[in-house]
Amino acid sequence: MAEEKQPASPGGYDREAVRAKYRAERDKRLVPGRTATLDLERDPDLRHYLRDPFTPVRERDPVQSDVEVLVVGAGIAGLLVAHGLRTRGVEDVRLVDVAGDVGGTWYWNRYPGVMCDVESYIYMPLLEELGYVPRDRYASGQEIHAHLDAVADRFDLRRGALFHTAVQSAEWDDEAARWHVTTDRGDLLRARYHVLAVGILNRLKIPDLPGLEEFRGRTFHTARWDYGYTGGSPDEPMDQLQDQVVAVVGTGATGIQCVDPLGAAARRVYVVQRTPSAIGVRDNRPTNETFTERLRPGWQADRMDNFQSVMAGLPVEENLVDDAWTHDYARVVNPRKEAGQSGEDFVHSMEDLDFRVMEDHRRRVEEVVEDADTAEFLKPYYRYRCKRPCFHDEYLRAFNRPNVELVHAPAGIEQVTERGFVADGREYEVDCIVFASGFEPELTPIHQRAGHEVVGRHGTTLAAKWADGAASLFGVTTRGFPNLFIMPAPGQQAVVTVNYTHLAVLGAEFVAATILALREAGVRSFDVSEVAEDDWGQRILERHVDGTRFLSSCTPSRINNEGDPASMNPRNGNYGGGFGDFFGYRDLLRSWLAEGRFEGFELDVAEEPA
Repeated sequence: MAEEKQPASPGGYDREAVRAKYRAERDKRLVPGRTATLDLERDPDLRHYLRDPFTPVRERDPVQSDVEVLVVGAGIAGLLVAHGLRTRGVEDVRLVDVAGDVGGTWYWNRYPGVMCDVESYIYMPLLEELGYVPRDRYASGQEIHAHLDAVADRFDLRRGALFHTAVQSAEWDDEAARWHVTTDRGDLLRARYHVLAVGILNRLKIPDLPGLEEFRGRTFHTARWDYGYTGGSPDEPMDQLQDQVVAVVGTGATGIQCVDPLGAAARRVYVVQRTPSAIGVRDNRPTNETFTERLRPGWQADRMDNFQSVMAGLPVEENLVDDAWTHDYARVVNPRKEAGQSGEDFVHSMEDLDFRVMEDHRRRVEEVVEDADTAEFLKPYYRYRCKRPCFHDEYLRAFNRPNVELVHAPAGIEQVTERGFVADGREYEVDCIVFASGFEPELTPIHQRAGHEVVGRHGTTLAAKWADGAASLFGVTTRGFPNLFIMPAPGQQAVVTVNYTHLAVLGAEFVAATILALREAGVRSFDVSEVAEDDWGQRILERHVDGTRFLSSCTPSRINNEGDPASMNPRNGNYGGGFGDFFGYRDLLRSWLAEGRFEGFELDVAEEPA
């Protein structure tokens, strides 16, 4: 049945023509095999992509020990859990991480130009506790990493930590009420509590490109930047690329940041783009000297709440962050329905708002990029919510450099050769391919992000338990896996936030306070009751809104499961529906703790307090 023709919008554009353009651009990218990636962990010929180029691996003897809390992951989430436990008097905590030190994302991502696009004053945790104010509105990766380093030092969080250590298995022992954990360094660890704080973007992707093994040049992922090849450092210009031709594969949040520094250093840079990102203004600047004059105790928590309120469409007296997230994204995600407006008119008004936002982004490309053909290929033609928006002040200008060339390849790279790669039938000769191809999406199931087998009661694995979708209480605990905590994240019945640190703060608060309360109550172990888990799952399903129709119209991205939104499981939704009700979720967790009844837990209480 033909789609009913819609009249031109009040904004003066032809909705049908715009929809047709968006569909045509989407269809160019719906190509077989676009999601295929290499299995870096299982193929020994590919493990070099995962090696740590920053910290030498030190030989050590295997560790055998018993610990109260074992935390897998030493990024922001893991550090906050450890901090929360230590400050509550739970001292026996051990961090384990495959990285060479603390930092998580900010340990691995040291590529030139790396920066966070969430305001530093709300993203960098524990600023008040350390008495630190970030140097810039949006912090560099180096500053964030240095701050997390300082957090670990201040609270002695490296004590007992095992770095360059990958957990291989964690198995629950009912009789001992302990998790038995093994690692690739031969460690045998027993833990009362096992905490998965593994982050949401921790599994890097390398696209499975035909002929990649034939390429004779250098290849690496941005999360393992090879400064031995490029020269320089995150703080210094790359001084070994003057005669080199470099290809950057990917134009998402990572690719847009490293292109300009590469353009300043290399003889030539090819930027390989499947889908252009919507590049908003970041407007980065040094922290104003008067910034601290307005600060009062609790300022960071208040500022986080203010940002989250604006992003959720809640009223605030003042938009403290006042950035592109709180303007464009918040408006598009939370459109206002006028009194008396019909459902159809409301849908059209949402579309009109979206069109205006995207037109602003396309107009910005025209204004900044000098070459008209390049500018046209850099324009994003899709709905704003279809792909994660980006914000940058230098990326678009980089294409005005004579040595930076856009390779527009909606269907992707066709072939890698000994000398380079082929796109749209043309071979490009390069010395190096940099994969700015990002990470598996946030919705990657926790058992994959954990990186190890988690075995609960009766030999059931977490992978098997969650094979048909998440099953949890609060998105943090799951039946059949006693004394296991999973830090809240997308895709596991919790909530989603633009500022992940805000959710990590809440998760760490809940996990640490619950462990302390269980210890004080003399609890040997807990499990989630069947009734509580079923009830929580029902809450998630009741508020689920099927977005398949909208997402199917989107260009392929991690937002719509690379063009296959129908495979997205409603059981993996969020508390409150949509992105979730963050404040309602927080109130629920805090009330549960305050009541002190451990409702929904089945408790094995020791004769004497632990």
